[in-house]
Amino acid sequence: MLYKFHYKTPDGFSNMLMVSDGEYLTGLWFDGSKDALKHVTDCEEKLLPVFEDTVKWLDIYFSGKSPNFIPKYKIADITDFRREVVDIMLEIPFGKTRTYGEIAHMIAKKHGMAKMSSRAVGRAVGWNPICIIIPCHRVVGSNSSLTGYGGGINNKIALLKHENNDMSKFTVPKKGTAL
Repeated sequence: MLYKFHYKTPDGFSNMLMVSDGEYLTGLWFDGSKDALKHVTDCEEKLLPVFEDTVKWLDIYFSGKSPNFIPKYKIADITDFRREVVDIMLEIPFGKTRTYGEIAHMIAKKHGMAKMSSRAVGRAVGWNPICIIIPCHRVVGSNSSLTGYGGGINNKIALLKHENNDMSKFTVPKKGTAL
């Protein structure tokens, strides 16, 4: 059985919805985002221990600090490649960013490959079902373009500002998947 819980974010962010299988966090996304289409939402609303942990994590994060724990989560049907991308995203510190190309280079180097597709990395980043905690918002285009965020470009910008990133180094695409 699946359960859901709503989280009220501070001003400047869309509110969030989280889903659990009863024990693990299985989804976290912004209301009204493209990511919402990936998730089951027709389930019972109930405050579970994993939701309490997730709320605590989000409260710490939105207070301007980097939480020192991660709620128990489970990603269904994750491939080895997606796991590698998730693991790299989890290593990106609060207030820092990486490019799709940098992540591709890290994976290629680890596997002794000459190169890896940045687009493949982009698809894996975009597939992430647990935003913010698995910080896909910290991944940007090689030209510092804020592209490819299923949570909506406004939330990506707000998250990067919240983490005190120098926003003058980023560009916002005029059209495309980020908008």
